[in-house]
Amino acid sequence: MRLAVIPARGGSKRIPRKNIVDVGGRPMLAHVLETAKASGLFARIHVSTDDVEVAAVAKGEGFPPDFMRDPALADDHTPLLPVLQSVLRRYEAMGQRFDSVCMIMATAILIEPRDLIAASTLFEANGGKREVMAVADFPCPVEWAFRLKGDSSLEEIQPGMGQVRSQDLPKAYYDAGTLYFYPPAAILDPRGATAPLAFEIPRWKAVDIDGPDDLAMAEMLFRGRAAH
Repeated sequence: MRLAVIPARGGSKRIPRKNIVDVGGRPMLAHVLETAKASGLFARIHVSTDDVEVAAVAKGEGFPPDFMRDPALADDHTPLLPVLQSVLRRYEAMGQRFDSVCMIMATAILIEPRDLIAASTLFEANGGKREVMAVADFPCPVEWAFRLKGDSSLEEIQPGMGQVRSQDLPKAYYDAGTLYFYPPAAILDPRGATAPLAFEIPRWKAVDIDGPDDLAMAEMLFRGRAAH
């Protein structure tokens, strides 16, 4: 059985109530729940939240949380691994175990059911033993990056690499912050985990919604996709 976990705590500093902010006339979380359901992959879809309003949105979409998140796992500094561990242990206490866990971020409104299906296929093709992480490629070589100094001057991070042609440098990728497949054993005991497998998604689907500009960009892309 496959479990989908959507982390959606209530607190958010830069975008208040980010996980349930309105996009296209519905809470952001609602779009992600719809995508997870439409994939047809999951025996259970669980929204991990400490917030009653977020839980109410999930319930309204037909996915009431089976349990609430411990507030101690819902502050600004809590990593997601302890959250996933807590979810699995709660389900185990209820007598439910899963063959795979897919974490879908509550802001991943540009992900489509076919992305989840393709990532699941990659996961299962490798025996369900290795994490699969959605990644996107950087728009330019990372070797060309600068740091901005206090006087507004630019400093090369890798001096001299800006003179190297892009075609002579290997592509680099970043964590798209959208979806992940895990073997449950790697969540409960990550010490033996191997390097994740890359599931490449288009850059336009990898908008990480941290601030207002990110949200505006994601909304434009979401509306544009809906129009086609």
